[in-house]
Amino acid sequence: MRRIVYSVPVLVIASFFVFWGIRTTYDPTAKFRASRDSARIIAAKRKELGLDKTIIAQWWTWFTHFLQGNLGVSDRTNDRVWGMLTHAMWPSLQLMFWGTMFALVIAIAVGVYSAVKQYSIGDYAFTGISYIGIAMPTFLFGLLAISLLVTLPVTKFHLTHPYLYSVGLHSSGKSGFNIDYLRHLVLPVLTLTVQSVAVWSRFQRASMLDVLHADYVRTARAKGVPRRKVIFRHAFRNALIPLVTVVALDSAFLIGGLVITEQIFSISGMGQLFLFSLTGGDAPVLLGWFLVVAVFVIVFNLLADLMYGVLDPRIRIS
Repeated sequence: MRRIVYSVPVLVIASFFVFWGIRTTYDPTAKFRASRDSARIIAAKRKELGLDKTIIAQWWTWFTHFLQGNLGVSDRTNDRVWGMLTHAMWPSLQLMFWGTMFALVIAIAVGVYSAVKQYSIGDYAFTGISYIGIAMPTFLFGLLAISLLVTLPVTKFHLTHPYLYSVGLHSSGKSGFNIDYLRHLVLPVLTLTVQSVAVWSRFQRASMLDVLHADYVRTARAKGVPRRKVIFRHAFRNALIPLVTVVALDSAFLIGGLVITEQIFSISGMGQLFLFSLTGGDAPVLLGWFLVVAVFVIVFNLLADLMYGVLDPRIRIS
């Protein structure tokens, strides 16, 4: 409860800086400057939008409307901002969920194996692959994956064109969770998580090595505790704590960092919405977008703090 209370002023302060940054960057009345009676139109529009007030008064009006679920109307499409965000959030949340789960399972498995089999051929192999994954840009991996997959026999693998993979992320409730749904997620999830797997596996390996050399692990081994039990019961749980922080932060930013992946696979998610709003100067959507991402960051940090206590009961948040 204390952490939730602490998160409230963080959100308020973040919302103010987001509002101040957008308001000083974008002028909603700029499109009226080419009008014949531009001065009168701009003055009337500024009064209508409340731009004649101080920046604090403008922010407070916008923030109170946000608390009531009203983020205004898009300058580009005249649609309600909240509706646009919720529509774009669903495919992005699916990518974020499956991408995080896939990357976490692979990264933990690789990290634990590399730590237990330190300096083995497998450890060196996974280290080299991790460095390649870290160095390879996301857009390059996505394009290479598309080029490779479209050359495979379509009739054998039952694959549709990669640029139609976003269809599976907007499927209706009739199809539900099935093979077709997963097939549409394969390439976007792989593209999204290639760097996450590489980075997280290195964190897990380093954390696991620290724990394996701890005194209590050596004591357990000296007492004759089976090796598998030492690794998975004594070492593994404590080795997850540093990884939880990294995963929580990276997962929170994934909801807003899908620009490249969603552009490659034509997915109408949060990343694509941000790009269109940024290039179109759509200030109301950008304000709502940044605030939603800030909420995700705060929530995932809160979940990370709670997970510390689950993994290690000795940890008390103060």
